[in-house]
Amino acid sequence: MTRVLITNDDGIDAPGLCALAEAAVRAGFDVTVAAPAKQSSGSSASIMATEADGRIAMERRTLTPIPDVQAFAVHGGPGLIALIAARGAFGDPAEVVLSGVNHGANVGRAILHSGTVGAALTGGLNGARAMAVSLDVGMNPDEFHWTTAADAAVALLPELMARAAGTVMNVNVPNDDHPRGVRESTLAPFGIVQMTVAESDDSYLRLAVEELPNVPTAESDAAHLADGWITVTGIDSITERRLDLAVE
Repeated sequence: MTRVLITNDDGIDAPGLCALAEAAVRAGFDVTVAAPAKQSSGSSASIMATEADGRIAMERRTLTPIPDVQAFAVHGGPGLIALIAARGAFGDPAEVVLSGVNHGANVGRAILHSGTVGAALTGGLNGARAMAVSLDVGMNPDEFHWTTAADAAVALLPELMARAAGTVMNVNVPNDDHPRGVRESTLAPFGIVQMTVAESDDSYLRLAVEELPNVPTAESDAAHLADGWITVTGIDSITERRLDLAVE
């Protein structure tokens, strides 16, 4: 039975996490859940943690709909969780890392900052196949279709598992019961939202999130998602780029 680690950056109590774990269990996978004890959005692939005497605290949790699934709340971010999972922190390392379902889309090059994506990339870097899954809930959703996103992720697992270890997919799902289908997409040159400085003086600053006015580029994840498609983008973590330096 394929071992699957499920994590997120919204925290152990997030409904999207539980929906994804339930879907994976229904599909017959051997599931372990390990997620941040508190909100860790925007943590990228950080391996920072809250330590006491050099120890990272974690607690066993029970997820009510799936009480038999081993679950942990970790006082660290999702990137750290994916890393320590690969080192055997929660039993034998998982063959697949699923990160999500995130509260909000992760599209474009701005995924660099996403803890959801950071966990998937860390899993891939350490030899697992991995998928980041996000639900495009927008700024003021009336309802959340977590199950739609979770089921879409599980349906894509055969495609992921047919590829080499280290493959990472970034998946975004419309907040709708009936997406149009699946589209492989490029990364948009921006995200859906951006951080701005709302207020500042010499002693502090306050950030705010605002939607971007840009029109998405054709065939990008942002464009396809806006048109109601489930988007799938293969992503790499750190790669080198030859510079051909004119030095000896």
